[in-house]
Amino acid sequence: MTTPSIITALTVRDIRFPTSLEAHGSDAINDPDYSCAYVILETDTGLRGCGLTFTIGRGNEIVCKAIDAYKRMVVGTHLSTIYGGFGTFWHKLTQDPQMRWLGPEKGVTHLAVAAIINALWDLWGKIENKPVWKLLASMGPEEIVPLIDFQYISDVLTPEEAVEILKKSRAGILEREKSFLNSGYPAYTTSAGWLGYSEDKIKRLCRQAKDEGFTRFKVKVGLSKEDDERRLALVRHEIGDQCTLMVDANQRWDVQEAIKWMKPLTKYNLLWIEEPTSPDDVLGHATIAKALAPYGVGVATGESCQNRVLFKQLLQAQGLNFCQIDSCRLGGVNEILAVYLMAHKFDVPVCPHAGGVGLCEMVIHLQAFDYLGISTTQHNRVIEYVDHLHEHFVNPVQVAGGRYMAPTAAGYSTEMKESSLRKYEYPSGSEWQRLFSEGKFTLN
Repeated sequence: MTTPSIITALTVRDIRFPTSLEAHGSDAINDPDYSCAYVILETDTGLRGCGLTFTIGRGNEIVCKAIDAYKRMVVGTHLSTIYGGFGTFWHKLTQDPQMRWLGPEKGVTHLAVAAIINALWDLWGKIENKPVWKLLASMGPEEIVPLIDFQYISDVLTPEEAVEILKKSRAGILEREKSFLNSGYPAYTTSAGWLGYSEDKIKRLCRQAKDEGFTRFKVKVGLSKEDDERRLALVRHEIGDQCTLMVDANQRWDVQEAIKWMKPLTKYNLLWIEEPTSPDDVLGHATIAKALAPYGVGVATGESCQNRVLFKQLLQAQGLNFCQIDSCRLGGVNEILAVYLMAHKFDVPVCPHAGGVGLCEMVIHLQAFDYLGISTTQHNRVIEYVDHLHEHFVNPVQVAGGRYMAPTAAGYSTEMKESSLRKYEYPSGSEWQRLFSEGKFTLN
């Protein structure tokens, strides 16, 4: 294989799936049509890097436009410039003086950066003929640390500290890699817990998940206290007392409302309450965490945390007991590495958010590297799993016995099938044209 030297083109496609028709992904706030802004990076040899950023429908076109605005900073760039100074290139994208005004480092522009960075990691893995988790695990500490932008976080984590963490974590890495390849990584399922599902469907899906080997379950809450009590009692009955149960309010409550709402639910032996309030309310999360600690319920958050700075503050304020990075909300792998290292310093386990479109495919690479190269443990750590839309990927995530299996294909597992792209591209794809003609959706 001839090694590519330059990026010759960047294409972005608006891909959407009509998941709201069956209430997949429904919670106390969202009724999503799982979607992604899908990026293809072309090179001078024909090798392509594919990446994406996740949205839930309307507005996906805005992210696509933002990605187009970054094209001038990517196309024509030599790969030696990018991969020879990836942290510097990441900083260049996020600190462009005019684009930065639209963030900074948050919202639509940061989602756009994530899609481009994810595509660059997919390309790098393909160049090196390694899955991204293996690519990272093959790097030494002095190679990994320059990937990270330490601006705004050096009061908590310096490059020198990061190097020392990574050096200490090298011991036993080959044994852990063998274990990961043989046994995978523990998962929990959200697929049985959507708010829009009927009781019969919840029961059936709980039983099915248990039969498949899942021992950890998450249920959506927050719209009705009575309904939450009823569904939690139902799920706990179906899964038994030995299984782990978590709940997720998706930012529904005010701080004191969250505390009052949760106290009666603690009798169901819950591991955590996820996103109990605004994702930006650091002190509010800390208040909730302190109030629920006597009941043995932790606070999990992070899927909507906009950047490493907010994670830094949540860790400093003891506002989260479980850190939930998202592979698209943050600015791709480079920024996520910073959060993993800070969480390790504060001894807070990382349990990634997944589901959506492609999130499961990506986070197993990230969590695998945390296990191999940072935290060195799977204890008290788990990855979310949702069983939707994996069939659209060339190398879909594999889950067996309630565990993520190690990806083996080169890249970031983000390449989608061309047939799926043609079918679900919005609004011209064949599936969307059919739904429009049948009156199930209107163009918006």
